[in-house]
Amino acid sequence: MKALSTARILGSGLVIVAYFIVLHVNVTTGVVLHFVADAISMPYFIATKHWDICIMLTFLLVVSMSKLFVL
Repeated sequence: MKALSTARILGSGLVIVAYFIVLHVNVTTGVVLHFVADAISMPYFIATKHWDICIMLTFLLVVSMSKLFVL
C-alpha cells in the first residue's frame, strides 16, 4: 500500500505541474504529463475502492487522450 500512496501523492503533484505547463509552456507536454499523473494515481483509488474518483479519473484520461489525438 505504501507504493500506491506514494504514486497517488506523486500523481497529485504532477497534476498541478501539468496544469501550469498547459497554461504557460506547451499544451502537448502538459496534456501528456496530466495523462501520466492520472494514470499513476488510478491504482490507489481502485485499491481503496473510491469508485467516484476512478470514474472521474477515467473521464479525465479519455479527455487527455482525445486531446493528444487531435494534436
